[in-house]
Amino acid sequence: MKSCVPAGSARTFGIVPVMDDKAILHTYLRTRRQDLLGKLEGLSEYDVRRPLTPTGTNLLGLVKHVASVELGYFGEVFGRPSELKLPWFADDAEPDADMWAAPGETREQITELHRLSAAHSDATIEDLPLDAPGVVPWWPDERKQVTLQQILVHMCVETAHHLGHADILRELIDGSAGQRQGDPNLSPRTAEGWAVHRARIEAAAVAAEAGAAGRQYGR
Repeated sequence: MKSCVPAGSARTFGIVPVMDDKAILHTYLRTRRQDLLGKLEGLSEYDVRRPLTPTGTNLLGLVKHVASVELGYFGEVFGRPSELKLPWFADDAEPDADMWAAPGETREQITELHRLSAAHSDATIEDLPLDAPGVVPWWPDERKQVTLQQILVHMCVETAHHLGHADILRELIDGSAGQRQGDPNLSPRTAEGWAVHRARIEAAAVAAEAGAAGRQYGR
């Protein structure tokens, strides 16, 4: 029997609401977006911008990148381009300019871009069915034909991927860890407890290395 429940809505059996597939994916995407933005909270201008890996990964750049690519995937791909102009994608832009904040770009401008990108994407998600067709012009010909469902999954993965980067960067900056304050997936240890835990892991790594060296030389 075909369901008469509108796409994007929740069905209710008894008192327990059951979300449809699009609503579930959309909820995951919205949550990951907010978690990513939350990694900027309480940090200085320097700390949100400074590179913390050899390839230059930084918190504000991650927010800028995710907002930028989401505009493309939920805009151009489905024939719904945004009016926002992103100069860092121009042919003469510096390499990887979407992955860091230039001196003239403020934190407020980038977080506002993230908000506008999310609103534009949400409109596409709400207006189209999961099987709506789209074309990703920057993908190879053999896989550029997509659906809204595929792009929703892609952007959930993309955003979670970069949220993982941001989680590690934030921990390197000030020790803050977890997806958000009070994250139940993070063990409730004190700073001293984490130091003991880290030392235990370090000792295990040293012991494993020594054991591997011993086996290599037949000891």
